[in-house]
Amino acid sequence: MEKTIEWLRDRPYYEGQITHQERTSGASAETSPIDLDPRLASALSRHNINELYQHQADAIEVVRDGDNVVLATPTASGKSLAYTVPALERALDHHGKTLYIAPMNALINDQRDTISKIAADLEGSQSVDVATYTGLLTDSEKREVWARQPDVLLTTPDMIHKSLLPYSKSPKHWKWLFQQLETVVVDEVHEFRGIFGSHVSLIFRRLSRLAEYYDSTPQYICCSATIGNPIEHAAAVTGKQPSQFSLINDDASATGPRQWVFWNPPLREDEELEAESAAADGLPSDTEGNSEASPPPSSPVEVPHHNEIIGGERRSHHPETVRLFCDLVQQGYQTLVFTRARQGTEQYANWCDSKLRKRGEHELADQVTAYHSALQDERRTTIEAGLRDGSIRGVWSTNALELGIDVGSLDVVLLDGHPGTSMSTFQRAGRAGRGENPSLVVLVASPNPLDQYCMANPDLLFDGDPEQAAVNPANTQILDDHVCCAAQELFLRTSDETYFGAEYPGTVASLDDADQLERFSSRTGSRWKYMGEDSPQHTMDIRSIDDRQIELYDRLRDMTLTSLPFGDALRDAHPGAIYHHQKESYRVTEAEFDADRVLLKSVNTMGYTRPLTEKRITIEEELKTDGLASGETVSVGFADLTVAEEVTGYMLYDHPSDEDGVERAFDEPLPERTIRTRGLYFTIPPQIEQNIKAASDEEDGFLASIHALEHALISLFPLEILCARRDVGGLSTEYHQHTGRSTIFVHDGHPGGVGLSREAFGKLEKMLERTLEMLSNCPCEDGCPSCVHSPQCGNANRTLNKQLAIRLLKQLLEVPVQP
Repeated sequence: MEKTIEWLRDRPYYEGQITHQERTSGASAETSPIDLDPRLASALSRHNINELYQHQADAIEVVRDGDNVVLATPTASGKSLAYTVPALERALDHHGKTLYIAPMNALINDQRDTISKIAADLEGSQSVDVATYTGLLTDSEKREVWARQPDVLLTTPDMIHKSLLPYSKSPKHWKWLFQQLETVVVDEVHEFRGIFGSHVSLIFRRLSRLAEYYDSTPQYICCSATIGNPIEHAAAVTGKQPSQFSLINDDASATGPRQWVFWNPPLREDEELEAESAAADGLPSDTEGNSEASPPPSSPVEVPHHNEIIGGERRSHHPETVRLFCDLVQQGYQTLVFTRARQGTEQYANWCDSKLRKRGEHELADQVTAYHSALQDERRTTIEAGLRDGSIRGVWSTNALELGIDVGSLDVVLLDGHPGTSMSTFQRAGRAGRGENPSLVVLVASPNPLDQYCMANPDLLFDGDPEQAAVNPANTQILDDHVCCAAQELFLRTSDETYFGAEYPGTVASLDDADQLERFSSRTGSRWKYMGEDSPQHTMDIRSIDDRQIELYDRLRDMTLTSLPFGDALRDAHPGAIYHHQKESYRVTEAEFDADRVLLKSVNTMGYTRPLTEKRITIEEELKTDGLASGETVSVGFADLTVAEEVTGYMLYDHPSDEDGVERAFDEPLPERTIRTRGLYFTIPPQIEQNIKAASDEEDGFLASIHALEHALISLFPLEILCARRDVGGLSTEYHQHTGRSTIFVHDGHPGGVGLSREAFGKLEKMLERTLEMLSNCPCEDGCPSCVHSPQCGNANRTLNKQLAIRLLKQLLEVPVQP
């Protein structure tokens, strides 16, 4: 791989993009003897598994001892055997049942095939039945699963919520499962975080109630990527106590040497020349905003070299990744690219196809494709098989291939932009070089602050602490619905507070008052049953929290294009908005929010719009207070908040490359969106505020400093907490009535809160220090997308001052300020 890297340095487009190179050594496997049922040992041997890795054996012994376990090891470390062996042992011994739960159908199908193949080789014994239960089954196929009563059942949290728990008391449905349930496998438990994880955590609490009712006490086997709090997170998701879990996190599998390359696109050149350069390669000239670009030209364009740079802005990472991809697959390396959007995987795979055909590589172009969750199952299965047998040489994928689906051994992984967390970075990198094979991982940085911070601090990935995962089962915005579901599944008891927490009594009382529950007395005390007319399980979406959906309607075609949650529709489908869908552009002609519908008209435009918003935050209840260790006068709080946001207008940009747009106002105000959530805040001491104002030549210099600080702080949130930038919101204000001072807020973007700002509350000082480092090291003078510009900004990134933000941070952290 060293020679390959040197070859890349000699490519005509190389301009010093490699900012860091690191080699991690491989390791031989460490195995451990373990007693297995002879039938199982023989079956494993027929699959060339004659010894177990040490971590696999350790996990199996923990399960045999009756304890719960969290196995937190990297991708391709063989975690599946840690639950496959106990599941098959218990099925062979007494038909003990195992429930396997994963977040995606593709992963379920992959694990079904793996377990079924081993089960099929259990010669000289009764058969072990393995089945999936997903929404893809027909009604007759579902009835067949009930009748078979399989030993290992693989499903998703969605199906447990809608199809298993509501019918747990039915003898012809799932009663047998809850009576015999011994093992619950939670695969990819780190994926159960945020609002989805909060829903799932309450589903597991409902499952535990029913298991207790049927006198079963299943053990939990949780498999996780490397995160900062594997035991605490597994406990929060499953509803068990952390003390009930054993952690196994030493990877004893064989690994090959891996070359890491950090690739930073050059600083942006003259816009016109960059566009010509992009056209020469048949690529978009800018970032995601140019996703609707025209097809590549038929012939290349000669472009002179140009060295003039503008500020600290960098070229788009997508053209860089496409060039690397084409060169590497042409060199014979089987290559996988991870990029963010489904539409992006298709477009970039098409551009690579065109580029390879221009080089005369028609056969190779046919072996390049896109992979994402919206593909049909048959197509995904074909791609996975092609990766395993080598007939597919290159794939552009979303995070759908980040999980543990078996795709064999790849040579190269390209990361088209930082994945957002070190956990995902290592998960995706682990797709290359399975076993002791060498591999190459190239991280191609986007212009955003997180990517650029990692380019400047590569040791953060290799030596830093992994991020924390967060869920919030006490989220009152979803607890009501899950308590109703629990009451429909099995009458509620006062003692169910042990499952649903301290909020439970108040929740039951309010639902009783609303006639959703009815109280009755029994020998053992008060009970409640569900009284609603609808099935509560089928009226809630566990992958979101915004039940109100806005229909996007194409007037000309007389058809619905798609739907958006109410909050997203206010921002993306307001009157006058340009909305891109399936490679077509539309303008919103009328917004009928009272009818939950907006009307669109097809238009031919390369332009786009950005909403302008105003936000207010009210502190409803203080939950925690503290101060910065470096500045005792800086108050830090964590609180219940009400966040009110109104879209007041929008900016219209005629082309993706436009820097200046035209501001437009609405004829009538739009509805205000209000959510109750949680967030942290910190105040600016009056003396520091006066210092910043004195150092500024602008009337609104202080506001520009706190606004820039707010943006920069939020951009680095994913370094500490497993989240996306869009999961967090903020507000900076020169005066807040609750604190009586200038205040900066950072809040969870979901109603009820999902634990993100709670986790950050105790790490604020460290996060501010990193923010200062990032701002100080960005080469721009006045602020750019690599430091203080935010795609979520409600006033289109106006009123920002990077230099004053640096001065403000230094004073908050008591770092000496240069005159």
